[in-house]
Amino acid sequence: MGSRDRYDTSNHIEDHCEPGSNGKVLKNLLGITSLQEMQSAETEALWAAEEQLLKEVGQDQAFTTQDICSMHRLWLGGIYAWAGRYRQVNISKDGFSFAMAHTVPVLMESLEREQLQRYTPCFFDTREEIAQALAEVHVELMLVHPFREGNGRLGRLLATLMGLQAGLPPLDFSKMAAESKEDYFSAVRAGMDRNYRPMMLLFAEAIERST
Repeated sequence: MGSRDRYDTSNHIEDHCEPGSNGKVLKNLLGITSLQEMQSAETEALWAAEEQLLKEVGQDQAFTTQDICSMHRLWLGGIYAWAGRYRQVNISKDGFSFAMAHTVPVLMESLEREQLQRYTPCFFDTREEIAQALAEVHVELMLVHPFREGNGRLGRLLATLMGLQAGLPPLDFSKMAAESKEDYFSAVRAGMDRNYRPMMLLFAEAIERST
């Protein structure tokens, strides 16, 4: 399984990958064995989920961890049986280990108490304050990495919804997800020391590019 495409797991689980996928595709409800086909299926499902959430999420909604789980299930529930449920395996990427699986529920409670309750609904007067709110929520969510798959995209979706609450248009994350990828991962790691400024600068750039 390539580290650039999927995550390494420290615990083996039976049928982790779809039979016939050469270890490249997670076991799924659609029987997809092609990585390219799975990427397309996930992307199409994400677009559909985003379209629905843009209609349903209120400007004054305070997000909870249950909302995050529901968003993940809405997106990937037709693809993976475990969608919307916290992961049961430990995962790492490029040598960086995310939170241990058994700590995820407690850490998500902390995320709700310390970040979601403080920053949502996302009502702030300045772009700097908005970028700070988006960055802190995003970094903490990424460090927990609560789900087996889709954490980064879900985090960007949540940031988009928060940005809309703040009166911004949908945010353009293309540079963050592509040419600034190394800066992005470095910004996530900086959050281990509660240093959110690197991610704040990336979100500020995304806000500027989107408006």
